[in-house]
Amino acid sequence: MSANNAESATSQPVRILTTGEAAPLFIAPTTKQERFVFDSASGRTIVLCFFGSAADPRSSACLAAFSRRPDRFDDRSCVFFGVTNDPEDVAQERIREQVPGYRYFLDYDRAIAAQFGVHENPERGDRLSQLTYVLDERMRVFAVVPFGDDAEHHVQDVMKQVASIPPVNRDQLVEAPAPVLVVPRVFEAGLCRTLIEYYRSNGGRESGFMREKEGKTVPVYDNTYKMRRDQTIEDEDLRGACVHRMYNRLVPEILKAFALRATRIERYIVARYDGGSGGFFRAHRDNTTKGTVHRKFAVSINLNTGEYEGGQLRFPEFGQQRYAPPLGGAVVFSCSLLHEATPVTSGERFCFLPFLYDDQSAKIRAENQRFLVSPDDEET
Repeated sequence: MSANNAESATSQPVRILTTGEAAPLFIAPTTKQERFVFDSASGRTIVLCFFGSAADPRSSACLAAFSRRPDRFDDRSCVFFGVTNDPEDVAQERIREQVPGYRYFLDYDRAIAAQFGVHENPERGDRLSQLTYVLDERMRVFAVVPFGDDAEHHVQDVMKQVASIPPVNRDQLVEAPAPVLVVPRVFEAGLCRTLIEYYRSNGGRESGFMREKEGKTVPVYDNTYKMRRDQTIEDEDLRGACVHRMYNRLVPEILKAFALRATRIERYIVARYDGGSGGFFRAHRDNTTKGTVHRKFAVSINLNTGEYEGGQLRFPEFGQQRYAPPLGGAVVFSCSLLHEATPVTSGERFCFLPFLYDDQSAKIRAENQRFLVSPDDEET
């Protein structure tokens, strides 16, 4: 696997980061993925280990010590990322991804190391610092632990820092709520039922998601990441009924809560998550490609609340509490928030899922249409 330059979303620091600073965001290859979006791992504690090369005895000993903690690196509360600069680590199988818990970034050009201040002058070929960052669930630096002579002692220090991070609230009274808006009574029960019947009469089709590939925004289908079927609403009267209610009942609430007037709608779909297949959508953001960057708000309107189990929305960066609007109600949130649809465990969940944006964003969308391999539905 080739190691492409890490694609950075932030400026590059020239020093080791300090406690409380936001970690640089990047996209880079791992041993298993050509483009791993680093911030998709937020919502849990992250151990990011810059070891240089696993051929180094000290690095090898540290990696071995970390590998003996699968009880802690479970992907749910904590995940380990190693960063290698040595292509021979993969060629000679000195490192190996273990899921859940352990993954490795391929940083052959040292771009990630430079962003984290681990390699201050790549042009001079300076030796890399060997250290481990501990990041909290919002990808802020919690601790920086340099390598020492004793690998076990280093790992113990890192794990002490991990254990000292205050736990994210899980299924408790909300103390740090996600910045989302819940609006009841957007659609009446009758309209909800009509939309479900429209779906059933047309059948729906497998739902994908958008990814950036070779400069283009393309649809991708992967049922290990998303399990859902969608039906586009082609009936103009039914579309009009949805638009009328959103503009009159939802848009004013969005303006009040977020100080932005949504004037455009992208996508008219009824989505179905099936409990028989455990319908779900893993943690993602909705505006990370050229073809989707114009999106401002995602809207999820439940059409049959109470007829299924599971299927709530969760925002991992703000805890594990779940959100479920009442029948005909909406959850509205910024498209830049990491969110997931938890598995439906029984029954069927139906929802209406448009994106909203404004006139200024419409210009961006028009400009970026050339990057879309398969454009989304027409805007209104």
